Amino acid sequence: TLRKPISQSSMADWASKNLNMHTQGIFRRRISISNMLSWNGGSIKKPMLITSNRTVKKEACEMFKLVQSYMGDRQTRMDRNHVALVTVTKCWSMQGLRDELYIQLIRQTTDNTCYRSLAWGWELMAISLAFFSPSPKFQSYLEGYIYRHLDSDENIAQRMKELVDLKNKKNSKSRKKRKQNTEDEGLPISTYAKYCYRKLQKVAVTGGKKGLRKPTVEEITHARNAIVTPSLFGSSLEEIMLRQQDMYPGNKLPWVQTQLSQQVLALGGEQTEGIFRIPGDIDEVNALKLQVDQWRIPSSLSDPNIPASLLKLWYRELEEPVIPQQFYKECISNYENPDAAVAVVQLLPELNRLVLCYLIHFLQIFAQPSNVGRTKMDVNNLAMVMAPNCLRCQSDDPRVIFENTRKEMSFLRMLIVHLDTSFIKGLV
Repeated sequence: TLRKPISQSSMADWASKNLNMHTQGIFRRRISISNMLSWNGGSIKKPMLITSNRTVKKEACEMFKLVQSYMGDRQTRMDRNHVALVTVTKCWSMQGLRDELYIQLIRQTTDNTCYRSLAWGWELMAISLAFFSPSPKFQSYLEGYIYRHLDSDENIAQRMKELVDLKNKKNSKSRKKRKQNTEDEGLPISTYAKYCYRKLQKVAVTGGKKGLRKPTVEEITHARNAIVTPSLFGSSLEEIMLRQQDMYPGNKLPWVQTQLSQQVLALGGEQTEGIFRIPGDIDEVNALKLQVDQWRIPSSLSDPNIPASLLKLWYRELEEPVIPQQFYKECISNYENPDAAVAVVQLLPELNRLVLCYLIHFLQIFAQPSNVGRTKMDVNNLAMVMAPNCLRCQSDDPRVIFENTRKEMSFLRMLIVHLDTSFIKGLV
């Protein structure tokens, strides 16, 4: 979990210690921190953040041009998808560039008088958070910046007007002016900020994109679309059911849950050694995730470990776990009592109860002795790999986490052995 966002004074203190102060003019006067962190139409000659890495020093200046190109402040022959792909791939491949990108985006979205440019800057931040997190050192600063924009639309419009008026006074006899645009184009900035805030919290805990394959244009497009259309992964059960209302109005269970479960069985998962324990190829899992988010299950799947890994990921990434947090203590208190464990299930909200019962019914198939002989995944192993995806310990104390892990496993084992899920058959 993230700490409370740091105050503006703490952010200023952080900036004074970590910014690589730039200079200007023939006397090389130092640029103030406020100017360092305000929109800039020119290029930069050195990174925004202090670094000793030569490659980062060189790439940072090129990346600033890419940021400007994506935001429409610099002309380029590349389309914006390709600009985003090059930018994200650079940072995904080189960890030292990630904080640099985020601080550049903070700069270019501060005191920016063009609404379209501003929105595209926030959009690039949202896309980037789908692939990598900032460093722990920079995380609280970025979080503080995003937090200040959660309800900032009126303030932004007012600030833009002030800046435009000020520039018009200064530039009344000037050369060519930058096109001013204070009209709302597209989404409010608070929409981007709220999405980025949730995404930052998630990526800080789970990490970014994994695997060896570099980011793709499809993943960039998917990350952009997720700002407006939430993913089936990382949302709440209620949001997921709301999303599928038009396509599957009669379904009582999440389509993604039933489809992936059926895929595991269709590919012979209940006869596959190490199912749920042996992970599927991460790049293939990522590719399947993209397709599932578009309500598609490819017919080319052959390895049951792929949908099995994605199914575990879906449970693990739910905004709130299948067993909501308010029932956690009751679960770990009744980890040895079958009747009490089953009774907890009956107390759950109806949607959570159905989703959990479907999962337990699914695991009971694998727990049958005829299948355990092939999979080597008995009820204890199944409980061990699935418990962390259903229950979440909120403690930071390693001893409490260790002790509760054992109780979580035992509780899930009780359900696999004792919960009557016969009513689930045929339910979708």
